[in-house]
Amino acid sequence: MIWETRVTEMLGIKYPIIQGGLAYLAYSELAAAVSNAGGLGQITAMSLGSPEELRSEIRKTRAKTTHPFGVNFAIGQQGRPFSHMLDAAMDEGIGIVTMTGGNPAPLFDQLKGTSVKKLVLTASRRQAEKAEHLGADAVIAVGQEGGGHLGRDDTGTMVLIPRIVQAVSIPVIASGGIADGKGMMAALALGAEGIEMGTRFIAVKECVHAHERYKEDLLKASETGTVLIKKSLGAPARAIANTWTEEILNLEKQNPGYEALKMYISGEANKKYIYEGINSQGYGWAGQSAGLIHDIPSAEELFDRMLHEGEVIRKQWGIQA
Repeated sequence: MIWETRVTEMLGIKYPIIQGGLAYLAYSELAAAVSNAGGLGQITAMSLGSPEELRSEIRKTRAKTTHPFGVNFAIGQQGRPFSHMLDAAMDEGIGIVTMTGGNPAPLFDQLKGTSVKKLVLTASRRQAEKAEHLGADAVIAVGQEGGGHLGRDDTGTMVLIPRIVQAVSIPVIASGGIADGKGMMAALALGAEGIEMGTRFIAVKECVHAHERYKEDLLKASETGTVLIKKSLGAPARAIANTWTEEILNLEKQNPGYEALKMYISGEANKKYIYEGINSQGYGWAGQSAGLIHDIPSAEELFDRMLHEGEVIRKQWGIQA
């Protein structure tokens, strides 16, 4: 079946499926596997220590795939400067950049006059409209079901997607709560022209940097197995529930401020769990779609399954092409 949308045409990919940025996890092995399966893989730029490391990761990915892939810039991450990292990506000929977690305007300024495709993660209609005004080629709209950092409005994907589709003229990519072909088809029915998945791509064989304990916890989690942390800081983010997030939530009840929470929500605490599997000393991002994840396939196997589910649904809808 044909899966062409404005998103597949713009990005040069076969299927409208994008892998999320996945801080500390999205490197060449995963990015190449997703791109080879027909989607858009991504490298996480700001989890790398220097422009040289980013250049190396881009070259490693190119050695593993001839298909397009993107570079994600989590621009709010630890307040780190990103312009030199973006320069490195541009020097390496990257044609697709996604932006999450902060004001994307400086990146747009730096990319002005280039042909780089710019995708911006948004969590509200207002943010999507601003991204389009700045010059985004597409927006990724994430509902409250998603993992990692989310919007403050508590708007679910089912309402957010059609609301943003009505508000902008550029393509909308749905994110949050999607882990299978059924979710993909629901997103397309809502007017999205592609999907982004983060949590589902943690639980694949090629996400080699994720500790097996992290993956096992995703398999065991139900749809209620995640919690929102950092709400007291005005930066809600969804993580898998464990003893560390319980400590964070207990602290937040006292509204102690950033300094008191800094150690608990740091990148080091994140890595302690996702790299070492120590859930009493760290946390890992996860969306509510964890409740839909029951195995650890390869990226190609996951794509085959999702596309088959999509084709079955299309036939039920009476769509043959």
